Amino acid sequence: MRVDPRFDFTRMPIAHPLRAELHHELHARPPEALAAPLAITHCVIWADAAARERSRAHLSALLAACGLPAPPAGANFHRAQLPGLVLRWEVHTEFVAWTFLRPMAAADVQALQAGAPPVDPAGVPADWLASLPGECLTQLRLWAVPREAIDGPAAVRALFDPGSVTGSTVISHSSDLHTDMQLHDDGSIRMLVLVGERAPGRVTPRRLGRLVQRLLDIETYRMAALMGLPAARQSVAWLASGEAELARLAQAVQQAERDDEPALLDHLTRLAAQLESHYAATHTRFSASAAYFSLLEQRLADIAEARIEGMQSLHDFMQRRLMPAMHTCRSAERRQAALSARIERVSGLLRTRVEVEQQQSSRELLAGMNQRQELQLKLQSTVEGLSVAAISYYVLGLLGYLLKGAQRVGWPFGAEASIAGAVPLVVLAVWWSMRRLHHRIVGHGAAQASRKAP
Repeated sequence: MRVDPRFDFTRMPIAHPLRAELHHELHARPPEALAAPLAITHCVIWADAAARERSRAHLSALLAACGLPAPPAGANFHRAQLPGLVLRWEVHTEFVAWTFLRPMAAADVQALQAGAPPVDPAGVPADWLASLPGECLTQLRLWAVPREAIDGPAAVRALFDPGSVTGSTVISHSSDLHTDMQLHDDGSIRMLVLVGERAPGRVTPRRLGRLVQRLLDIETYRMAALMGLPAARQSVAWLASGEAELARLAQAVQQAERDDEPALLDHLTRLAAQLESHYAATHTRFSASAAYFSLLEQRLADIAEARIEGMQSLHDFMQRRLMPAMHTCRSAERRQAALSARIERVSGLLRTRVEVEQQQSSRELLAGMNQRQELQLKLQSTVEGLSVAAISYYVLGLLGYLLKGAQRVGWPFGAEASIAGAVPLVVLAVWWSMRRLHHRIVGHGAAQASRKAP
């Protein structure tokens, strides 16, 4: 078959440097294909950037001890087949997840039914497990057991608190899910999946693996979402005092005199700065909690539970127990925004009041300046009149000397008569010159002012 060179897709343009990374993100952290009976231990370690990097070295040390290669540089996910178990290591933005999957022997299943599962489900060195970098946020122990291999009701009674145990069917109603979301003596949460043999769609290892992955995500995101609750409680306490302080300042603004306004504006500015600092410290946590809770709700919807008669489902349990905490976080965030808006309004009112008073003062100042300017104009007119008289006197004096000298050379008129006749002309000429000079100066100043005006 001939290929038209115009459609030769081997001739691709230069690839974007992030193309491969972004493409592989779609296939990151794939679920395991799991077969029951299986014991799973899932540890979520809250870790900063340094602890997340140390976890990579911690994993490499375990792999090296087992003769396995270290994870690739920069990898955020690694799966390793260790002797007797599978280890999954996942690095997230704020935590590191360690998951250990181990097949269960018949004796383990019987111990589980008796309510005494093995103490060390991970099957790795205890000292290595105890020294995981970071702080343990949650630990989940999940067992997936075929329904016919265990007495389900007896195992549920032995493993879970009867007062809070949940029960629902999953995987197209073929399997049962039970948990009580309680911290047990080993510090872990327990979940039990009783895997059925048949369903409208067969319970394949892939389907069981996807269910397990979602259950692990539910516990992980539940605890991550709750990390915003302590910040919300602290924020609520601070907001109560901040709201009371704002109410006091608003009342003080209403009754304030002019001299009190600068101090009130300073207090409002300080309160606004404190709120912004508090908002900056909690906003990221509240946003992260909202994102984790959204993921949690999605995972709960994905497992498609159907409640077992007489028992509450995991979704109902989460809605009733977790929603109040999330509402507290949302309420704290809304109250922060509301307090910020109220501070801005009170500050705006006070600034408007100060500006109005400043404008009034400016008008009074301008009125005083106008009065002084009018007085100066009157004085200037008086001075101009005196100036005309003085200049005319000196001009006539000079003219007198000139006429006396002119008489000696034949000037026919007397000096006194000539000076008397020249007085009106001199005074008029001096006055006209002074007015012309005055208009020239005033016109030059007006022209400069018009050029400076925008």
